[in-house]
Amino acid sequence: MTEEKIDTAANMAPGDKAKIIKVSGASNVRKKLLDMGIMPGVVIEMIRPAPLGDPVQIKIKGYHLSLRKTEASHILIKKQRQKE
Repeated sequence: MTEEKIDTAANMAPGDKAKIIKVSGASNVRKKLLDMGIMPGVVIEMIRPAPLGDPVQIKIKGYHLSLRKTEASHILIKKQRQKE
């Protein structure tokens, strides 16, 4: 049995799907992310990073959201395995 690694949304590759485990950061950053629907238990998908890598575009609850990498680094995730 393999142990799944907890990572941040900033390190996701295009096409990766992950379940949010925790939203961290200063209270104002955390509140902003929670207000946008980024909360534990929600599944997100990395759509693409900008050409220079910042910001990143994720899909959450059916809509696309752009976040700075610093904001995405406060989202702790567990990647979902791709079905073969």
